[in-house]
Amino acid sequence: MSYEVLARKWRPKSFDTLVGQDNTVQALSNALDNDRLHHAYLFTGTRGVGKTTLARILAKSLNCEVNISSKPCLDCSTCKDIDKGRFIDLIEVDAASNTQVDNMRDLLDNAQYAPTSGRFKVYIIDEVHMLSKSAFNAMLKTLEEPPPHVKFILATTDPKKIPVTVISRCLQFNLKQMTADNISRYIKDILKKEEINSEDEALNIIAKAAHGSMRDALSILDQAIAYSGSSISTKEIISMLGTIDNIFLVSILNALVKNNGEEMMKLSAEMNEKSISFDLALEELARLIHKISIKQIIPNSTNDSSLSEEINKLATLFTPESLQLKYQIVINGRKDLHLAPDPLTGFNMTLLRMLAFYPSIKPSNNSDSKKKVELKSDVKIKVEVKDNILDNINIKDFDGDWIKLVSCLKIGIAKSLAQESSLISYKDNIFNLALNENFSHLNQNDYVEKLEDELTEYFKEKIKVNIKLGNRLKTPSLQKKIKNDELMKTTESAIMNDKFVKELINDFDAEVITSSIKPTKKKEN
Repeated sequence: MSYEVLARKWRPKSFDTLVGQDNTVQALSNALDNDRLHHAYLFTGTRGVGKTTLARILAKSLNCEVNISSKPCLDCSTCKDIDKGRFIDLIEVDAASNTQVDNMRDLLDNAQYAPTSGRFKVYIIDEVHMLSKSAFNAMLKTLEEPPPHVKFILATTDPKKIPVTVISRCLQFNLKQMTADNISRYIKDILKKEEINSEDEALNIIAKAAHGSMRDALSILDQAIAYSGSSISTKEIISMLGTIDNIFLVSILNALVKNNGEEMMKLSAEMNEKSISFDLALEELARLIHKISIKQIIPNSTNDSSLSEEINKLATLFTPESLQLKYQIVINGRKDLHLAPDPLTGFNMTLLRMLAFYPSIKPSNNSDSKKKVELKSDVKIKVEVKDNILDNINIKDFDGDWIKLVSCLKIGIAKSLAQESSLISYKDNIFNLALNENFSHLNQNDYVEKLEDELTEYFKEKIKVNIKLGNRLKTPSLQKKIKNDELMKTTESAIMNDKFVKELINDFDAEVITSSIKPTKKKEN
């Protein structure tokens, strides 16, 4: 017996088994159950979302031998014949192959005759937008005054090409793209019936690769079964599709935090060796950045991703503004990928652009160094801010200024943990810290060990760190925020009291947009 592809074998046979089109199913079910039937229906939507399947179920509901209902019996000869594609009063036409007016006239001439065995003669015209202008004109008269025994079901992926005169005579339904979750659940159920084992993450990858098309998902699943055999693993799906293991993306962002361009290029080269699609890699990187941004804005949001722990960590290492910039760089890099000399070069330049726009913070050895902060506005006002940067000192000489000490640490996990902690006490090379309870996810052994390593490197002595949770703490990050707020108030006041600004306001009714005032740092000459 020949193999039947999954898309045909598991095609939904009733509204109850149709996935992802709840609104359309509800509207059609109500119409069928209340005998409010239209003579022409138009189903629109991208490929593989169920337009033809929905049309066949509707034809079955209209012609079921039991009665007209949203729940056809599926057992009568009519229902079985429609499922097998041999019901004589169901005429399916591919408009792409029958575009001419003569084909449409022959079709409409036959429509005048009563159905042979069914209640209605149902015409399903797929890709109806491919019909010629003359063919559409020939259809109009029948659509306007159809015989009572005829139902038209039109389907298209491009409704804009259908004349408005045709659309106005149809009941239109816009079918949605399938969500990845719906696709994943559906193909998981199919694999269970097929007695094939699978990893959930592998199915999630297939669902995302289908881009909202259930038919594409089932085609990929057919390929996966042929490739993997009786068990579908994540590793095999990644290899088959050329998709990216999320660990690469996390590693890229971690390398970005450390300003490690060499590591980023190494990861890129490894991806190239594995024949990973750089277009899909940038798509997934943008999706990961989105998840991190959501975690920052809504800390209590649930995340069912397998990368939830990494996402929580990365959310503390980037500022919201930098993530927005990285997102724009990634999506523009993907858009321009086809313009690059080759995909690897385009991907590398996107990574380098992210690196170029990521702030590099390094401690200075000059304890009296000054930084100039310049306001970005139409009026340039310079404010000098003196930062006390510590040189490496002996632990015995440490004066307990935790904020100054934290400012000397390298950017990364250790600094993030230190910035959200307050120093309780230190003695015998042991630092006792209180961590802001809102950042309790930073209280992990790996993070604490990294902080211990940083402090050990700084003091040149072995340092031990103990952490407990607390609230209302005077942490370095809070102190920095207070300091920045005071600076902004000072600079805003300076601008508002500037003589030239006052003249602009008085003479031209100008307005100062305070949200546009941004301090920038400059090195002294």
